[in-house]
Amino acid sequence: MKFGLISLGSKSSEMLAQAARFYFDEVQTLDLKKIEVQLGKEGGIFYQGKPLDDFDCVYVKGSFRYAQLLQSIAAMLEGRVPYMPLPATSFNTIHNKLLTHLVLQQHNIPMPTTYIPSTTEAARALLKQVSYPIVMKFPEGTQGKGVMFADSFSSASSLLDALGALNQPFIIQEYIETGGADIRVIVVGDKIVAAMRRQAQKEEKRANIHAGGVGLQINLSREVISCAIAAAQALQVDICGIDILEGPRGPMVIEANISPGLQGISSVATVDVASEIAKFLASRTAEKVGIHRSKRASEMIEAMSKEAELREPGREIMTKLTFRGERILLPEFVTVLSGFSDRKEYVVKADKGRIEVFEKK
Repeated sequence: MKFGLISLGSKSSEMLAQAARFYFDEVQTLDLKKIEVQLGKEGGIFYQGKPLDDFDCVYVKGSFRYAQLLQSIAAMLEGRVPYMPLPATSFNTIHNKLLTHLVLQQHNIPMPTTYIPSTTEAARALLKQVSYPIVMKFPEGTQGKGVMFADSFSSASSLLDALGALNQPFIIQEYIETGGADIRVIVVGDKIVAAMRRQAQKEEKRANIHAGGVGLQINLSREVISCAIAAAQALQVDICGIDILEGPRGPMVIEANISPGLQGISSVATVDVASEIAKFLASRTAEKVGIHRSKRASEMIEAMSKEAELREPGREIMTKLTFRGERILLPEFVTVLSGFSDRKEYVVKADKGRIEVFEKK
């Protein structure tokens, strides 16, 4: 199986690529900044000016600044690549806090009370009614950037003036007192592979590791586990970081991260987080490749049924071979007719101009 990792080349991506080499036959790391998407009749995805290779699994990840490109790449690959853990729509949704909260609202996932003011004047009227402190957020941003706190109407009004001058969209959210701590959970498939409590530095309310927060080991409650998995499933992604606050009213989701960092959480996790993700990707890819090949096989067998000679045992068929490096790629119909599987062992006999392959008995 062939795995492609499209990313900005962070340390987390390097960790995942290294782990993936244990589970995949071939792993390619692709720099997101060197990819171009072309739409239209001659459209496609190009890497360093050449058409992107075929893969069995592609994991596309990157920051919110590249959301449009990430979504475009994923949309172009859907249907062409057997397995992708992140659907194209997820990049637009999860890179925007407002859209994330709207999805969570639709699926009854608990979250802090969140306000979406229509105008600056409406926001100022709202600020006179809410209880302080409050949180004001830019819809886009990661690592705690774009998150502001106000402990009074005066400070909130000043922030509002600045946001109005910058013409920046924002949301207002109730502040949940947790002593400067939150929980980062890594959801993979339908289970949690790692979690940590993030504790903010003194005089800092943001617990993000990039904002100086410290990662600590944690035993998750059943409520937090259910909340995190439900959030990831609502967002329809197979790999996701979910940030949760444990307040007086129980766990509440404050954010999702479609490209979660692995360094901080790996330092406190009891498992190899990168390896767990890579193992899951390989397992799902093997499953999807089988389904993908079965579908293609059915289509080809139906087409070949019109030519009865192809069904005759031992029938010789003229075809060209495709070479990739030192490998020979056989046409897919050969796999269909032979019943070959990557889960079986085979004996290969090779002489000049001739190759024989037999299933090992």
